[in-house]
Amino acid sequence: MINIDGADGEGGGQVLRTALSLSMITGYAFQIDNIRAGREKPGLMRQHLTAVQAAAAISGAEVSGAVLGSRSLTFAPGPVRAGDYLFAIGTAGSTGLVLQTLLPALALADGPSSLVLEGGTHNPHGPCFDFLAEVFLPLVNRMGPTVTAVLERPGFYPAGGGRVQVAISPCSALRPLDLTDRGDLRDTEGVARVTNLTPDIAHSELAVARDKLGWAPDRFRVEVLDPAWGPGNVLLLMARYEGVTLMSTGFGERQVPATRLALTAARRLSGMMEGGAAACPYLADQLLLPLALAGGGRFTTVRPSRHMLTNCDTIARFLDVSVGIDRQEDGRHLVTVYSG
Repeated sequence: MINIDGADGEGGGQVLRTALSLSMITGYAFQIDNIRAGREKPGLMRQHLTAVQAAAAISGAEVSGAVLGSRSLTFAPGPVRAGDYLFAIGTAGSTGLVLQTLLPALALADGPSSLVLEGGTHNPHGPCFDFLAEVFLPLVNRMGPTVTAVLERPGFYPAGGGRVQVAISPCSALRPLDLTDRGDLRDTEGVARVTNLTPDIAHSELAVARDKLGWAPDRFRVEVLDPAWGPGNVLLLMARYEGVTLMSTGFGERQVPATRLALTAARRLSGMMEGGAAACPYLADQLLLPLALAGGGRFTTVRPSRHMLTNCDTIARFLDVSVGIDRQEDGRHLVTVYSG
C-alpha cells in the first residue's frame, strides 16, 4: 500500500489523478489523505469523484472513501479492462481531467476502448477539449497508441452538459518522445466561438488578437456553435509548428470585457512564441506521465511550476524513474525523464 499525503507540494487534484492512473497500470494499491488540501474547497469535488469511479470501473478496483467531499481514499485496482464506457460528471467539471486519468491505462490495455464523457468541455480550471485534441493527443499518438477525440456537444462553465467521444487503439509499450525543439512555424490560427451569445463578442475578441499578434485577417474566424445547455465563449489562439502546437485560450466571463480577455490570451501566446520552449506549463504537466511510462524522453519548457514538481514526486512513488530539470543558457528548461 502506497501512502500519499495530498497536502504535499501543490496540494491539488493532480496528485489524485496521477495516483489513480499509475495505480491501475502498476497494480499498486494506494491510500491518499488530505485530498486537495491546498484548495479553497478541499476534498473530492464532482469531477474528482467521477475520475475515481471511472478508474474503479475500468479496473474493477476496491475503493473506500469515494463520496463527495471526502478527504481520504483507498484504491486497490484489479486488471484494466478495455471496453466501451460512458461517464457523466453531472456538472461543468472538466471532462479533460477525467480523460487525463483514464487514458494512460487504456492506452496500454489489451484491446481498443471507447469513452463517452459528459460534463464540461470548456472549463477554465482544466484543459479544454481543443487543447487535448490539437496539442496533447497528437504527441501521445507519436508515442504509440492511436487516440481520437470528437466534440459532440460543447459544455461551457458553469452550465456544463458537454459530450466528448474518445476512441483509443492501444499499444504494447509507449515510445520515448523528444520534444526539445518546436521546428519551423507552419501556420497560425485564431478562432472565437460563441453559443447562445451574440457573435459581436467573438468579432471584438478577434479584432484585439489580430492587432496584438499581427497575423493576416484570413488567419481568424468566428464559429457560432449549435445551442448548448448554457451560454459560452472561448477564444483559441494557435501557432502550429512542425513538432508541436502552442495554444493560448481565453474563456468568456461575466463582467470581463471581451477585449481584455483577448488581449490577455494574445499576450500569452506571443510570450510562448518568443520564449522558444516546446511545451507550455500545461503541456509540461501532461507530458510527464506518458514519458515516465515510456521509460524516457525529454522536452523544453519554461520555469517548472509547483504543480509540475508535485507531479514528479507522485510519479516517483509508483515508478522507478527520475526527472532531471536543467536551466539552459537561453532561459528555457530542459526536462529529462529516465529510468532509475
